Amino acid sequence: MSDDGDRGPRVAVFRPDDERIETAVELLRSLGADPVADPMLEVEPTGAVPEGAPLVVLTSKTGVELAAEAGWEPGDADLAAIGPATAAAAREAGWTVDVVPEEYTSAGLVAALEPRVAGGRVVVARSDHGSDVLLDGLREAGADVTETVLYRLSRPGDAGDSATAAAAGDLDAVAFTSSLTVENFLAAAADRGVGDEARAGLADAVVGAIGPPTAEAAAENGVEVDVVPDEASFEALATAVVDALDGQSGGDADRR
Repeated sequence: MSDDGDRGPRVAVFRPDDERIETAVELLRSLGADPVADPMLEVEPTGAVPEGAPLVVLTSKTGVELAAEAGWEPGDADLAAIGPATAAAAREAGWTVDVVPEEYTSAGLVAALEPRVAGGRVVVARSDHGSDVLLDGLREAGADVTETVLYRLSRPGDAGDSATAAAAGDLDAVAFTSSLTVENFLAAAADRGVGDEARAGLADAVVGAIGPPTAEAAAENGVEVDVVPDEASFEALATAVVDALDGQSGGDADRR
């Protein structure tokens, strides 16, 4: 663990290199942490927009913004948003949001939409790394599902400073926000020749995952997760990670 006088605990954050990483850094600083900003995702728009359907499902703020920038309008379609941030972006675009699940995950969307999709057409508009849980769940509920890939996600070539810090024992926590951030962190560590050392650094750090799918991806890659917030939002994740660090500093770490 790092220890540098009055400096707060060093927490790695992996959001895309835009206002999301800036907002995340500001939030972590407000919580008393020292953010290590290491964007692990790069957005590459495909130019596609959702096809016409009675129901369109949007799974990210990025997807909403790209569809709006391309001039897409929902028309008479109902809109489902995976969570509050996605819903807020849709409303800012002037669209009406009809469904936001109680649980902000693919499984939560399936549960919320199950009663209304049997026999109907549904378009799921998202990135190329979306979970199969959403498509499979809607199909099992009787929907005719089409996926539209609005953007592709790749790992930036310069990503990996957080892996180097973890390998050096200079990282107190990480805040993984998707399965892909876990995979890209480990890939960046391997590319830098510090794969084993970075894994050891994670074992000594507080590892936070934004939701169960991200936690499962970490476990599948041999990374133990300590914190999964009740709400799948970055604010909840950051708060839970810092709370866990505070508990450790008080001698009462909660390795759950």
